[in-house]
Amino acid sequence: MVQEFQTEENKLILVLTFAVVFLVLVSLGLILFFFFSRRKVIEKEREKADLRIEHQQKILQTSITIQEVERKRIAQDLHDAISAKLNVVSLTTNVLLADKNINEKQKDTLEQILDITSTTLESSRKIAHDLLPPILAKFGLKAALEELFEEFSKNTDIDIEYEIEDLRLSGTNQLHVFRILQELINNSLRHGKANELVIHVEETNEGFSLRYQDNGIGFNIEDIRKKPGIGIQNINSRVRILNGEIQIESSKNKGSLFIIQCIYGE
Repeated sequence: MVQEFQTEENKLILVLTFAVVFLVLVSLGLILFFFFSRRKVIEKEREKADLRIEHQQKILQTSITIQEVERKRIAQDLHDAISAKLNVVSLTTNVLLADKNINEKQKDTLEQILDITSTTLESSRKIAHDLLPPILAKFGLKAALEELFEEFSKNTDIDIEYEIEDLRLSGTNQLHVFRILQELINNSLRHGKANELVIHVEETNEGFSLRYQDNGIGFNIEDIRKKPGIGIQNINSRVRILNGEIQIESSKNKGSLFIIQCIYGE
């Protein structure tokens, strides 16, 4: 009788053991199922986010390309149409001023026309130059940047210390670097209220690095990351086109630092 009871008890223990093991295995299976299902969902969401970022990036890159095409067209129109016609007006006015039969009132009017024409002509040339600096195509990035820094130093209170090396870049990519620095300087003046800049552009083993620092009022990096302005978005897009990465350091009243590392080729 005792032996039968022990046998029944052993069977019960064995059944309970199998039941517990089964429940553990089922629970483990469910946990693994939900874990891998969740991971797949996360991966899908990440893929969707990457596709959205890639799509936005393509839109920005297309926008930059369109901007440059439009800038080139406007610069060409300013040179070929407006500047050419203003030169004709200026030349004609000078011819009329040479006429000794005109009276003082007519002479004053012609001189006023000549002055306005000369000022407008100079403004149109400056706008065309800013839209598409001719020195970039003729003499390359280094010369164009040196001219850019000289213009900013001459027309503003900003002091620029720089060291620029020649880079082995195509004309299009040189223009991207030029626009990046142009945008950074404009931001330092307009938003950062800076009066000192330190700029270094140099080749590395695989590409080039750009280091840009100002002594402006700085900004909150998290705010820029959450809601970047058009200028920063354009800079980021150009950096990606150049196969590079950008690192930004800044804090309130302590200036800003931009470090860009780019690799030649794909």
